[in-house]
Amino acid sequence: MIYKDFKGLKLSNLGFGTMRLPVIDGKDKCIDKDLAEKMFARAIEAGVNYFDTAWGYHGGNSELVTGEILSNYDRDSFYLATKFPGYDLSNMPKVEEIFERQLEKLRTDHFDFYLIHNVCEMNIDEYLNPKHGVQEYLIRQRENGRIKHLGLSSHGRASTLKRYLDIWGSEMEFCQLQVNYIDWEFQKAADGVALLKEKGIPLWVMEPVRGGLLARLSEENAAKLKELRPDESSVAWAFRYLQTIPETKVILSGMTDLAQVEDNLRTFETEKPLTDREQEVLSGIASDMLSKKILPCTACRYCTEYCPQELDIPYLLSLYNDYEFTGGGYTPVMRGLALSEDKQPSACIGCASCEQVCPQQIGISGAMSDFAEKLKKGFV
Repeated sequence: MIYKDFKGLKLSNLGFGTMRLPVIDGKDKCIDKDLAEKMFARAIEAGVNYFDTAWGYHGGNSELVTGEILSNYDRDSFYLATKFPGYDLSNMPKVEEIFERQLEKLRTDHFDFYLIHNVCEMNIDEYLNPKHGVQEYLIRQRENGRIKHLGLSSHGRASTLKRYLDIWGSEMEFCQLQVNYIDWEFQKAADGVALLKEKGIPLWVMEPVRGGLLARLSEENAAKLKELRPDESSVAWAFRYLQTIPETKVILSGMTDLAQVEDNLRTFETEKPLTDREQEVLSGIASDMLSKKILPCTACRYCTEYCPQELDIPYLLSLYNDYEFTGGGYTPVMRGLALSEDKQPSACIGCASCEQVCPQQIGISGAMSDFAEKLKKGFV
């Protein structure tokens, strides 16, 4: 197992994420505890010592099952992480109540790592609202030893993350971002990583395989990778890409079965970052995957000069592309709904003035109408 130094600790480079534990009969709340127990045991046997859960995973049952399984091990033999669920604004006044309940659910008297969950456009104002005292309360818990290390996660834009870190960055010891070779450019993950480097905050990675998408490459793209590294799986390539980013400390993988555990353990036996040539090949594969599903907007912004509604059309198209490429997804919906109503795609009046000047000849008004309908459905 590869280990990374963090403030005197040796953290396994592979972190066990518990958002996608095995379930029974396809029911997300019904975790297959027996199989999960075997998966934890195999991971621990191979040296994994970082376990990540959250209040909302598996309908609240991830913390319960994780706590039950890990209670069978010496508490000093692993590092436990969970999060304050501020993605649900109704939780903002309940930080103490939720924190105490999490300690009970996870059968522990402290959290090694605690995250302020998903600082983003939809909640940053409330996270920064002093009446809730979220940060102040959690900092006190760190001072009294019930949190060892305090950090945050974010699916927001780099500008939103910067706004938060400019205020609370001195208290944040680590940050968890969605980083993979698709999202490096597509969701501008590179900007977030650069910001953390500037602030001196270590990087934790979530969604390294893009929800399994990077495990299911086309035969043509998979063959390109096999030619360069015959013994590496497509999943391993996604992890090797992240091992090439020096700021990365922990790479979380939401494993669902023993086969995934074994495959990941083989990858993390040794560190094999990518060469420049190999990174070029991955970049080409990312471009190929994206080109088949997204509108070819180049953000030239000619359209915005002619929009009577003053919509940020390139940004809306980027969210629409993300929605289409992902097949839904939390991030594009979250970012779309965070906009004021007069700046959402539903504000488009279908005049098509933008289309008259679009060099790419994109059917913008149709895309806006389609995206507006999809946003109406919310988080599905």
